[in-house]
Amino acid sequence: MAYNILKCAGRQVGLEEIGTHTLRKTFGYHFYLETKDAALLQQIFNHSAPSVTLRYIGINQDVQDRAIENFSL
Repeated sequence: MAYNILKCAGRQVGLEEIGTHTLRKTFGYHFYLETKDAALLQQIFNHSAPSVTLRYIGINQDVQDRAIENFSL
């Protein structure tokens, strides 16, 4: 039911790709930004390692993007 509610709400605001998985990853991203506790988030998500969790929530990609953004020759 939660999936159907999210899909309907997403369509109303013009979002096609939203669902319960999106919320899970968004929760993890903001939880990490606030707490910086990858180990606890790893346990919450039942991942095998903190590095898996950081990749899953996109933190590693953010770090890479910032590094490339500030790089110049």
